[in-house]
Amino acid sequence: MEIMSLSAIERAKRIKLILFDVDGVLTNGQIWLFPAPAGAESSPATAASIHKLEEKGGYAIKSASTVEAKGFHAHDGTSISMARLGGMKCGIITKRISETVALRARDLRLEYIYMGQAHKMNAVNEIMAKEKITLEEIAYVGDDIIDLPVMRVCGLAIAVKNSRELVKQTAHWITPNNGGEGAGRDAVEFILAAKGLLEKVTEEYIDERSEAAAAADIGQGGM
Repeated sequence: MEIMSLSAIERAKRIKLILFDVDGVLTNGQIWLFPAPAGAESSPATAASIHKLEEKGGYAIKSASTVEAKGFHAHDGTSISMARLGGMKCGIITKRISETVALRARDLRLEYIYMGQAHKMNAVNEIMAKEKITLEEIAYVGDDIIDLPVMRVCGLAIAVKNSRELVKQTAHWITPNNGGEGAGRDAVEFILAAKGLLEKVTEEYIDERSEAAAAADIGQGGM
């Protein structure tokens, strides 16, 4: 069957890797700037990324007195564990560089973390080479026009409910919830359901005796 003629459910059955945008997808898109607490500083990796792009606007806040904060949804955190139980890997690709995102990504133990990405296909191509997978095996969840290059070619393009209109027109499926309000969980559960794994994964996740669930668990993500 030609890939172009596949339904969203048929596309979801092929997925091995789920990639998420951050702002507007795993958050509600708001960027909060707070006075930095004494002694607060970015990790060396984040600081190095910020330094490389500090002359360009829209990538990061570089300040000793201000910290960039974002709000993440716990349901989305749980979905990362659920994806692992379903045999999939997850990652983020985002233009903005933020220690808040780096911390959340480490908390979730995401397999791939790409920040400072204005052209997201560069990261996708790197990931495909590392994983030895094809575009048809990648799902991407986005909300704004920066996500369109990936969404136009990946196996399953998912738009969050409150995406820009052009993004929704490009998507194969649209989440019932807004970005930052459980849309990431919607995406994962849609794919698991298409694979016939949602019920099995759910039961395995809540089974305290399950070694697989313990291995997949992301600690704070589902609290």
